[in-house]
Amino acid sequence: MHALGKVLRLLNNYFKRFYMNHYETVFILNPVLSEEQIKETVKKYEDFLVSRGAKMIAKEDWGLKKLAYPIQHKKSGFYHLFEHAAENGESINGLEVEFGRDERIMRNLTVSLDKHAISWAERRRARNSKKA
Repeated sequence: MHALGKVLRLLNNYFKRFYMNHYETVFILNPVLSEEQIKETVKKYEDFLVSRGAKMIAKEDWGLKKLAYPIQHKKSGFYHLFEHAAENGESINGLEVEFGRDERIMRNLTVSLDKHAISWAERRRARNSKKA
């Protein structure tokens, strides 16, 4: 039975790699933060996801953007995007809780990507890498 357990664990790890759910998380940081505080905050949430077993696929800094409507009496914010993959929603639930507790985060949204959205995100990354 011991050998069977090893085989099952290996198969489980193999399939996890290919059947992880893909997500995009966009969050808006308060515009009064310094560049150092922004980097620190982004690193905190990247580390949070990785520590919960998520695999970071891409990160994008969209910079300071004007908001469509005021949030917390602010008219602009620093936008960041994480594209990541995780086995289950546990890491996403924890991320949402942490975002809610952090006063530096003005808004956030996490969406699950289907196969069409994943291919679109890959094309967007390729297009952005050509521009850089």
